[in-house]
Amino acid sequence: MNTEAKDFLHRLLDTPSPTGFEIEGQKVWSHYVKRFADTVENDAYGNVWAALKGRGDFSIMLEAHADEIGFMLQNISDDGFLYLNRIGGSDPTIARGKRLRILGDKGPVLGVIGNTAIHLREKDGEKAPEVHELFVDIGATSRTDVEKRGVRIGHPAVYTDSAEEVVPGKIVGRAIDNRIGGFILSQVLANLFVLDQRPNGTLLAVNAVQEEIGGPGAKMISYRLDPNIAIVIDVTHATDSPGIDRNKHGTVKLGGGPSLTHGTANHPLIVQRLIELAKKLDVPIQHEASSKSTGTDTDRVYRTKQGVPSALVSIPMRYMHSTVEMVDLTDVEKTILLLTNFVQTVGNDNEFTTKVS
Repeated sequence: MNTEAKDFLHRLLDTPSPTGFEIEGQKVWSHYVKRFADTVENDAYGNVWAALKGRGDFSIMLEAHADEIGFMLQNISDDGFLYLNRIGGSDPTIARGKRLRILGDKGPVLGVIGNTAIHLREKDGEKAPEVHELFVDIGATSRTDVEKRGVRIGHPAVYTDSAEEVVPGKIVGRAIDNRIGGFILSQVLANLFVLDQRPNGTLLAVNAVQEEIGGPGAKMISYRLDPNIAIVIDVTHATDSPGIDRNKHGTVKLGGGPSLTHGTANHPLIVQRLIELAKKLDVPIQHEASSKSTGTDTDRVYRTKQGVPSALVSIPMRYMHSTVEMVDLTDVEKTILLLTNFVQTVGNDNEFTTKVS
């Protein structure tokens, strides 16, 4: 990963992009990828896609989601404290004592989620707070004071934590789920753009909105673009840290390579192609089982119209939905290599049509 790409990754991770309010992050992504694409477009709700025209008349969609979890202001008390609701799967057990950036009408407003001193709390039987019990202090003295700062009910907020490398090659921060997917899209585009010969299929690199609340963005854009083949890029739980039952959650290791999911939305012929290609490229692969649904945008993409042959490729991540999400950049680089070669080697969309007679 060169310096320019790494700088872009950090800029993408640090730009607030909570579900339903993804526009600033999408601007960062689209500005960067437009140099590697023939066109960059967006729809009404903020899905952005970059197209690299192929030689044939079929399309391959690579999709990731641009949004991150966060909070939304639910109430303002008369004495100037703010109360929260969740955007997506934000974990209230880690919230107290954290700094928040509120995206107000007059620009970002810094606040802290209050943490009553341990000396003053009743510690016997103490439980983690419910989200409605969290309160935010922005240094205001009244509701009027809050409103003067351009803050109202309905404004989103994200943690202020930025991304950094704890050791070379291992990055931690908020919003790695799933801005790392958007980064992978950008690098696949960059790799293919400089080739002497375009791929057979047109590549549609999609950075979609609102995955963290069920994937309506992926549903919208899949219907609009109607791809012939799709691969969704997301993160998955690395289960190699203490306290995780692998019999329940499977075995996925940080640094062990990208993970392929089997079952449900995942088309077996695409999964098999990825396995064969990974072996050829010497890319280590991990495996996961999906018995009902993947819990990702793949569930929305594959059922579009008459059905889109789809697969999910995941980056192992520790501590998902926290401010210390951790990924190994070797997994990211291997995924970029695998997906670049997948797009290059697909001959036509009929390769993934299951024959039953």
